[in-house]
Amino acid sequence: MQRKVYAPGVAAALLAALLAGCTAGSGGGDGADDSKPGDTGSAAAPAEPGKYRTLPEPCGEVEPGTLDAMLPGLTEMGEGEQREKAYEGTPTVTYDTDRRVGCRWKVESSGASHHLLVDFERVVSYDGTVSDDDRAAEVYSTKLREAGLPVPASSDSQSPDADDEDKDGKDGKDGKDGKDASKEEKEEGKEEEGDKAQGGKKDRTEPGDDDATSTTEPATPPAGLEPRSLEDLGDEAFLDDALTTAASATRHRTVTVVFRTSNVIVTIEYDEQPGRRTDVPDSKEMQDKALELADGLAGKFDE
Repeated sequence: MQRKVYAPGVAAALLAALLAGCTAGSGGGDGADDSKPGDTGSAAAPAEPGKYRTLPEPCGEVEPGTLDAMLPGLTEMGEGEQREKAYEGTPTVTYDTDRRVGCRWKVESSGASHHLLVDFERVVSYDGTVSDDDRAAEVYSTKLREAGLPVPASSDSQSPDADDEDKDGKDGKDGKDGKDASKEEKEEGKEEEGDKAQGGKKDRTEPGDDDATSTTEPATPPAGLEPRSLEDLGDEAFLDDALTTAASATRHRTVTVVFRTSNVIVTIEYDEQPGRRTDVPDSKEMQDKALELADGLAGKFDE
């Protein structure tokens, strides 16, 4: 009787098992090779975003009582649509209200004309290694230097080159924003350029023309009221006080308060131009009103 042989079948089964094991091992090796060279499995954490993602509506942020104090011509208007419109202010032109908004008021009174500008700028860094707050601090430092004030030694602000100003307005989607600000600055400077053409100048020194003897207030702010960095206002702040003089025009004073809170920079410009050439606006009165408004706006950001 012929005996059946099973050994070849067993050997084939063992060979198939060995081949399957080798194939599985090879597949695991291919998966490990998919990782990028030098990849340790962890990436550096991105810089912190700014605290503020939106901006308030500036024309509604100034209380009516504050407007009455800063723009006395409002109370001289009769009741009616004209007065209501004057209180509302005029929004500044901007192409990106998520990044920059502003509002202007200009009112004539019996003794002078007053102009108020409130501007909110939300700074965004498009560099993943630089936080929004740090970029805002750089922009603030540039504004501080442009005002002729030194950066405080204790300040955390960076000191970029002058060409870096408003870089956030040139990166990514901010190109239009930067052009916007430039256009607004040109419009605001038209009146001052006219003064310069007539021999006038924006200065903080005593006027040299003959009418200086009849001014009611010295052109140079008294001690303690000179342009300076401020404490207890936002993360950092400064005040500028400049008198524009011209030989054949009335003098007008502009008080500017700028403060930064996280990644938002707030600018207040308060201007007074008397009706008579012999009058010079009072520094202390204007500074007090501008600072009171700045304190109120800073408090709203902290809410």
